[in-house]
Amino acid sequence: MSNLQAEEYKNFEEIKKIREDGTEYWNARELSEVLQYKKWENFSKVIDRAKLACNNSGFELQDHFPEVRKMVEIGSNTVRELLDYELSRYACYLIVQNGDPRKEVIALGQTYFAIQTRRQEVYDYFNQLDEDNKRLVIRGDIKQWNQMLLEAAHNAGVITDQEYAEFQNAGYMGLYGGLTVDDIHERKKLEDNEKILDFMGSTELIANLFRISQTEEKLKKDKIHNSSKATSTHYEVGAKVRKGDRRYWRDNARRFTNTRKEY
Repeated sequence: MSNLQAEEYKNFEEIKKIREDGTEYWNARELSEVLQYKKWENFSKVIDRAKLACNNSGFELQDHFPEVRKMVEIGSNTVRELLDYELSRYACYLIVQNGDPRKEVIALGQTYFAIQTRRQEVYDYFNQLDEDNKRLVIRGDIKQWNQMLLEAAHNAGVITDQEYAEFQNAGYMGLYGGLTVDDIHERKKLEDNEKILDFMGSTELIANLFRISQTEEKLKKDKIHNSSKATSTHYEVGAKVRKGDRRYWRDNARRFTNTRKEY
């Protein structure tokens, strides 16, 4: 299961924290509760094994297991200092790998943090690419997702060439504020045999990839079996993607639609 919004993963998502610089972390004491460790002493042993694995891998412990001290009330107006950690994603991954394998939640944690770690690896790799290679990667993804969207649309009742043309046009109209395929084609000053997607930068392609993937998912999830409904769904998804970053699209829409360079 790769969907981190799945019910089984909600507890891990809910305790995730985000720093001002955008980095994420998990408090060790909160994680211990999610992993169903009743005693901190037992969970500390798991942390120690994870720290050893981290150190043996050549990573700095401070980068993944930074200690924090918290003052907590223990009754009668008395407070006590408690040790905690702000665990990185990698630290959490090592912890669940060293946890009690008899616990079902440990297996869920292993899957969750493995997916998180893999996503970050992909994200880091992608950000190291130059614009041309970013665009090629996304264009490849779009090609695959378009095939999936075509199948989902067909299963939803989009059968004829005319229906499919209207379906595709609706998605672009939603995302581009009412501009049709022909409008975008004209804005980009393309030749008749040139395709819109071949003349987009990486940012514009990402928006279209999101439109395509979310439409494919919604057609299947809502069990749509009507061409008109499928077409309106594609428009609605495109509009929501646009609305989700309205200011950015407002500032860049003309630059996007005027993009002529082919990669």
